[in-house]
Amino acid sequence: MTEARVGERLELEALRGIPLVRPGDSIAELVVSALEASGRALQDHDVLVVTSKLFSRAEGRFVDLSTVTPSPEALALAEEIDKDPALVECVLRESVGISRKSRGVLITRHRLGFISANAGIDASNAGPPGEDVGAGPWVLLLPADPEASATALRIALEAHYAVRLGVVVTDSHGRPFRHGTVGAAIGVSGIPALVDHVGRRDLLGRPLEYTKTALADQIAAAADLVAGQSDEARPVVIVRGLSFDRREASVRELLRDPDEDLYA
Repeated sequence: MTEARVGERLELEALRGIPLVRPGDSIAELVVSALEASGRALQDHDVLVVTSKLFSRAEGRFVDLSTVTPSPEALALAEEIDKDPALVECVLRESVGISRKSRGVLITRHRLGFISANAGIDASNAGPPGEDVGAGPWVLLLPADPEASATALRIALEAHYAVRLGVVVTDSHGRPFRHGTVGAAIGVSGIPALVDHVGRRDLLGRPLEYTKTALADQIAAAADLVAGQSDEARPVVIVRGLSFDRREASVRELLRDPDEDLYA
């Protein structure tokens, strides 16, 4: 049984000083520089929550929609739902199936396994830096492999600070029958994504039979409050006060199999 423990106090603090990321930038070096500028260091069991856009920008996952040639499938779907055909083409390339579609809405199963609007493709803060900007409009794809990116960041920072860390990569997701988005985990490293409470007992001594906690999503949602959603420029949040078992983990622990889709 995987354990995660939180005392009566949990601290979340945004890391200031992360610049607009350029292709090829090292996220680890940017984090270390920001920490040194603020006179801080990472501690054992800190969890770094990093928005997916940092990795996407470092990986150069920009797409100039004016250069995209939509396929016949994308053209037909775009006409049906009244969306930009070039954007629809990008969504289809990043997806393995369509979950829902209606006018102005396209919800797909991303190639990484989760369900999201427009395959997580975002137009906000999406353009490449300065002199690289072309005709546009520009969009930004999700990182190619968020968990590999999270692991590389964790290993680099653990080596630099000689501590054990967790890393959670986040994106904004909607939820069925609820308005608004919340931060959700799309990659983890060094920290469990799911905590199984089955077998523990409640206050009255009754054994828990089904309870599992989406730890990575809880962390992502809490950090999202601090990171903000527009021009706050707070893409990295440090979570302190959480103790967790160290094991190999994957965000796929949180994903239901398509055969279990109750909304299909």
